[in-house]
Amino acid sequence: MPFALVFTVVLVLLALFQLALVLGAPWGHFAWGGADRVLPAGKRIGSVISILIYALMALIAWDRVGVIDVFPDLFSQIAMWVVFGYSALGILMNAISRSKPERYTMVPVSIVLAVLSLLMALGYGEMATAI
Repeated sequence: MPFALVFTVVLVLLALFQLALVLGAPWGHFAWGGADRVLPAGKRIGSVISILIYALMALIAWDRVGVIDVFPDLFSQIAMWVVFGYSALGILMNAISRSKPERYTMVPVSIVLAVLSLLMALGYGEMATAI
C-alpha cells in the first residue's frame, strides 16, 4: 500500500500542476515541450485529459494493491502494466523535451512514477488476503 500512496501523492501534485496550467498559470515551460509560458486552448484541453488519466492511474493502482475492488483482478494486473508503460514512456518524452526546466523537473518525477508502477505491476505492495 505505501507504493500506491506515494504514487497517488505524486499524481495529485501533477494534477494540481496541470490544473494550474489549465487556469492560466505561466508555468508552460515545465510542460508540453515548454514552448508556451501560458498554454493555448489546445494544450489546456490536453492538461484536462492528463488530470483524468492521472485519476484513472491512481484508481488502477489502489485496485491493484487491493485497497479497493473496482476492476476484475486480471484487468487491474494488466492495466498496471499499461500504467508502467505509460510512465516509462513519460521518462523518454520528458527527456527529449527542448525545455530544460521540463527535462530537469519532469524526468525525475517520471522515473519515480515508473519505478512505483513497476513495483505494483510486479505485485509488490498488495494487501495480504485472508485464507
